[in-house]
Amino acid sequence: MSEVLRAVGIFCSYAVLAVFAQSAVFTRGLGVSRLVQLVGDDRTNSWWFALLLCVTQLLVAPLAFYAGQLIAPLANRAQLRPVVYVACVAVVCIFEHLVLRAVKGPRSGQLLRILPVAAINSCVLGTVLVERTQSFTLGQSLGFGLGSGLGYLLAVLLVTEARHRLRSRAIPSAFRGLPVTLVYIGVLALAIYGFTGHSVIL
Repeated sequence: MSEVLRAVGIFCSYAVLAVFAQSAVFTRGLGVSRLVQLVGDDRTNSWWFALLLCVTQLLVAPLAFYAGQLIAPLANRAQLRPVVYVACVAVVCIFEHLVLRAVKGPRSGQLLRILPVAAINSCVLGTVLVERTQSFTLGQSLGFGLGSGLGYLLAVLLVTEARHRLRSRAIPSAFRGLPVTLVYIGVLALAIYGFTGHSVIL
């Protein structure tokens, strides 16, 4: 029982770490371009996008974990890692596509449209590479994958709220829209980067 509780504790701690201190968007820049597009896209539901992202990362984590162990003894493992992890993402994406087509729920069509951008992006692959290069255990990888997806949702919500507030006429016209959004993301990134214990040296 204590081992189970310990595993759950590790899973939760790494999920919280990924949401805040190691936010995939704000401290590592994974998926920033898609984040900016997603915020301004009324056709894509942010919650469903983040849900698919979380599910994809949770399913990819064990595949990448065991695939990483298989290629670890090889001399050219550094060159093989990206190819193997992209293959893991592709397998999970195909699996999710087949499940969504089989279920045929009321939102299946919308989810099928969102799936390619939610499953095949730099946030998913980058999270897997972070997990493997940091030699996370399976529990840590699962927690970090879930937290990265939730952190992405948090980033979308923060930037969406900012878009409503950054329409002020006090902002010079040259900075309105994308420029001020990128400045806002940069300031947030610096603030969250500070959670990791780093400081900006001028």
